[in-house]
Parts: sequence; structure tokens; C-alpha cells
Amino acid sequence: MRTRTAVFAAALLSSTVLASADNVDQLQAMKSTGAPMAALKPVQQGGPKADAINKTLAKIKLPPGFKISLYALVPDARMIAVGPQGVVTFVSTRKDKIYSVKDSTSSGMADEVKEFAPVVAKKNPNAICFSKDGILYSAEQNRVMAYPGAEFFYETPDVAAATVVKEGDLIPKEEESFNHSARVCRIGPDNKLYVALGQPFNVPPPAKQDLYFKTGIGGIVRMDRDGANREVFAHGVRNSVGMDFDPKDKTLWFTDNQVDGMGDDTPPGEINHAPKAGMNFGFPWYGGGHVRTVEYKDQTPAADITFPVAEEAPHAADLGMNFYRGDMFPAKYKGAIFSAQHGSWNRTVPVGARVMVTTMKPDSTATSEPFAEGWLDEDGSYLGRPVDVAPMRDGSLLVSDDFAGAVYRITYQAAP
Repeated sequence: MRTRTAVFAAALLSSTVLASADNVDQLQAMKSTGAPMAALKPVQQGGPKADAINKTLAKIKLPPGFKISLYALVPDARMIAVGPQGVVTFVSTRKDKIYSVKDSTSSGMADEVKEFAPVVAKKNPNAICFSKDGILYSAEQNRVMAYPGAEFFYETPDVAAATVVKEGDLIPKEEESFNHSARVCRIGPDNKLYVALGQPFNVPPPAKQDLYFKTGIGGIVRMDRDGANREVFAHGVRNSVGMDFDPKDKTLWFTDNQVDGMGDDTPPGEINHAPKAGMNFGFPWYGGGHVRTVEYKDQTPAADITFPVAEEAPHAADLGMNFYRGDMFPAKYKGAIFSAQHGSWNRTVPVGARVMVTTMKPDSTATSEPFAEGWLDEDGSYLGRPVDVAPMRDGSLLVSDDFAGAVYRITYQAAP
């Protein structure tokens, strides 16, 4: 009989082999890795954790007619990618996993949550996004992967996979950091892949400026879907973890997180508009909105800086955002931006931990207000921390929460 230590060592070795880097080459050659079905580790739904989350959701304040419910328990839930065929939704993490989430009975609650592509070793696969033709893209800390037909290859450990940007080529290897390494991605109306690259500092030293400008760190890059023809689309972005294209005019909007350590009430968070390539959004000369950074206050800012369309609460940590394209919600929400505020970490009085809605006015200004809130308790304790929002095909809105390890669903029904 093997000792407990031997069993543990064998399991560790099996896990290491299961998610080895060599598996990507095998998958690209359409070869099986031999991984067992047991590798698709299911996440138990229901139970005491679900009961506790449902108690929290009973406290969430929403406009009249709206209801929030638990959709799925997903550990470390971050960004959401709803499958274009409506078969499966994918949820990322900042760790080493992506999950497939399935509601097989259309009940409004997932009945199956499993690890997706466990044979592929992942490093902070925060950014996930779908193309219209069903390819799931995943921008990791320093690599971009593509999973063709992910909605239909999620049921086995082996999946169709392709490397778009190989490991170490998304940013210079020496610029890797634990800080601001969660990417976000979208496929644009030009059929190109857009990836936001947060820079690793609170405020970077001047010596980094040329390198970051050239490579798109602290900006947004775009490339062909096979990784070719990469270019820097936008500069002056501190750390964006949310972006989407306006369905009306097909232009890009994105959130950005402001500089820390400048005080509780400054500088503001941002929602920005980038209607064309080559724009500069002010960082590091500006730490958020029109507030100058201490480190660059004596330097002349770049010419033609574009300031945010909407300024958000300071240090609320504006992350995922999505234009509402559905038909379930009242007409006034059509085309509005829903965004998640993750919540402050270095503020004496916490703010955020809520879902915001931003509406545009005819004069091109925007107004933001809370849409769903209550995850921040009266004593300043977090009951949840929303990360991303994503409309489903039926018009309901999914909200991820990496603190609670859950995905919620917001629905609307008019009063009779």
C-alpha cells in the first residue's frame, strides 16, 4: 500500500503533466493529450455557500421591477464571455483556470460548472472574449490563446486550441509583474483583436516611457486575429480592465483605474471614449480625470490629451463594462453602459462594490449612477466585489464577483 506522501506526490506529478506547456503543441496538431474525463473538475452548486450568497442578494438594492439571483458558484469569478450560440458561458479567473458555465434547462440558474481546457497551463487568463464565429480568445499575462468552437469542445479535457501570441511576446518578459497584469480583450467591428495592457507601476518612472509607448504597455493594442499586424491603438491608459464597442457607431469605450495614494477623494475613476486610433488619455501626467500626478507635475503633458467622458468615484475600481444590447430591460437602458466597481482597497472609507449604469446625453456628456448596490456593508465590510457584467441572449445581465466566487443574474419584469 502506498503511503499518503506517495499518493500526494503521484497526484502532484499527474497534475503537472496534465497542464504541461507541451499540451498546446499537441492540441494545435489535433492530437489527444490522454487526459482523463476526471480532469474536468465540477464545481458543486447549491449548499451552505449558495444559501449565504442568497442572503446577501436579498440586501441588494435595484430599481423597481429588477431582481437579482444567484446564477452560478464559480471560484474567483472574473470576466464573462457569453457564447454566441447561447450554449455555454465562460468565466475567467486571475489565477490559472477558466470555467464553463451551463444552464442546460434554461431555468435561469446554472446546473453545470466545470474547469475548461484543464490540459492547457494558464497564467492569469483574466481576459476572455468571443468572436462572432465562435472562437474564444484568452489574453493571459504574457500570451494570447484562441479556442475555436469552445462552446462545443468544452465537454472534454482536450480542446481545439491555437497560439495567437506566444508566451513572452505580448509584453517584454522583463516587464512582467504581479501588479496590473489582468488583461481585458474584445473583438472589434474591424474584426481585429483588442487587448488592454496595464502598466505595472502606480506611476511609472520616466525611464520606462519610451518602451511603454512603443510596446503599448499602459495602453490598448490591436492585432489581426492570428496575431499579425500588431499596433498600439491607444496610449496614456494606466490600467484598463473593461472595454466594449458601442453598437450604434462601433467605437471603443473603456474604463480606467486611477492613481493610488493621492487621498480618499482624488483622483476620479474614468470611463473613456476612443473613436479612433492614436489617441492619448493622459497617464502618467494625469492620475485620473484632470488631476495631475505628483511625479509628473513639472513635466509638460503630451499634446492633444483626451479626458474621460465620465468621471467615477475615486478609488471605486471601475472594471468590466458592457453596452446593453438586450430587450428585457426598459427602453431607457438600451445602449447604456453597465459597469462593475470592484471597490476600494486603500481608502479610509470604502466605496464601490456595486454595478453602475452610464447613459449618454445628446451633448455627448455622460451621467453615471448606481444600478445595483449593497455588497458593501454598513460597517465597511465587503459582502461581494463585482468584477464584470455581460448581457445574455434573453436580455438579462450577468454579474461576476471574485470575492464571493459567484455569478449573479439580473432580470426585469414590469409590474402588472
